[in-house]
Amino acid sequence: MYLNATTSISDFETCLSNIGFLDPKQEQIRSIEKPGEGNMNVVLRIRTNTRSFIVKQSRPFVQKYPQITAPIERIDVEYQFYKAVTNKAIEPHIPKILAYNADNHLLILDDLGDCKDMSYLYDKRNISTAQLQQLLDIASQIHTSKLIEYPENMELRLLNHQHLFVLPFLKESDFSLNTIQEGLQELSLRYRSDETLKKEISKVGQQYLSQGNVLLHGDYYPGSWMTKEDHIYVIDPEFSFMGFAEFDIGVLAAHSIMMTMNIDCLQTIKSRYPGKLNEQLLAQVAGIEVMRRIIGLAQLPLKRSIQEKKLLLEMARGLIMENS
Repeated sequence: MYLNATTSISDFETCLSNIGFLDPKQEQIRSIEKPGEGNMNVVLRIRTNTRSFIVKQSRPFVQKYPQITAPIERIDVEYQFYKAVTNKAIEPHIPKILAYNADNHLLILDDLGDCKDMSYLYDKRNISTAQLQQLLDIASQIHTSKLIEYPENMELRLLNHQHLFVLPFLKESDFSLNTIQEGLQELSLRYRSDETLKKEISKVGQQYLSQGNVLLHGDYYPGSWMTKEDHIYVIDPEFSFMGFAEFDIGVLAAHSIMMTMNIDCLQTIKSRYPGKLNEQLLAQVAGIEVMRRIIGLAQLPLKRSIQEKKLLLEMARGLIMENS
């Protein structure tokens, strides 16, 4: 059964009762609401007479972009991620699993309460040293998870690979960037015609698709970071896989660069992250993520002038091509 914000309370109670999560005789649903805009999955907050919790359900398409197909099994990857990160240091930063039902592609999580995602930092044009360090510490704890096996998540990685390494750099596209911001289409052409640049991007893309030995969150950006006062939670790990640490950390770096309009954060990241990082690969991932967020489909609430985006793209190219 597919659930959404318009599903009746009685149908919701029946569904949750059928999977053994809720007894309608003891607990009644009071309200169903959307806690925020989910990109990949349907996400709902359920309030009962005794508690509140979050229900997530995957579909065979991307919730925000229904024209894009996506593997419905991705909710299982998210479930496997939360089961895998058992380190005591990470527990305060992720939601607790309350129930999982594979047949209905349902994951039920503890409600983190009144949080907001950290996309507000784009408008603030800053990320504090304390926030950056906390995010690095959380990522490093994820990366130290010891696993015997983990889902390859290849179907979702192939989808992400297209949007990261391929589609933003096509010379011809049905999607005009001028519908996002006037002049952006013309700005993109320099990079979409740069074969040397695209060759380097392709190399990193192939490494992204290869098997690694580090558990990654896989989508480590402000939409996956939730904050309550000074505390940070990390959610939405459906893109997780075993790969290379520089991917998560490079994406973190990229969004820090887009917030602050400079690359100073890279030094902080390299000195703070406890493991050894390939600095060239880290810089390349950061540069590619900056580029795809500006000239790709996966746009951000990034209010920057066309001149500022030009500067960000120049920075990104430098990061990708340095030492290449």
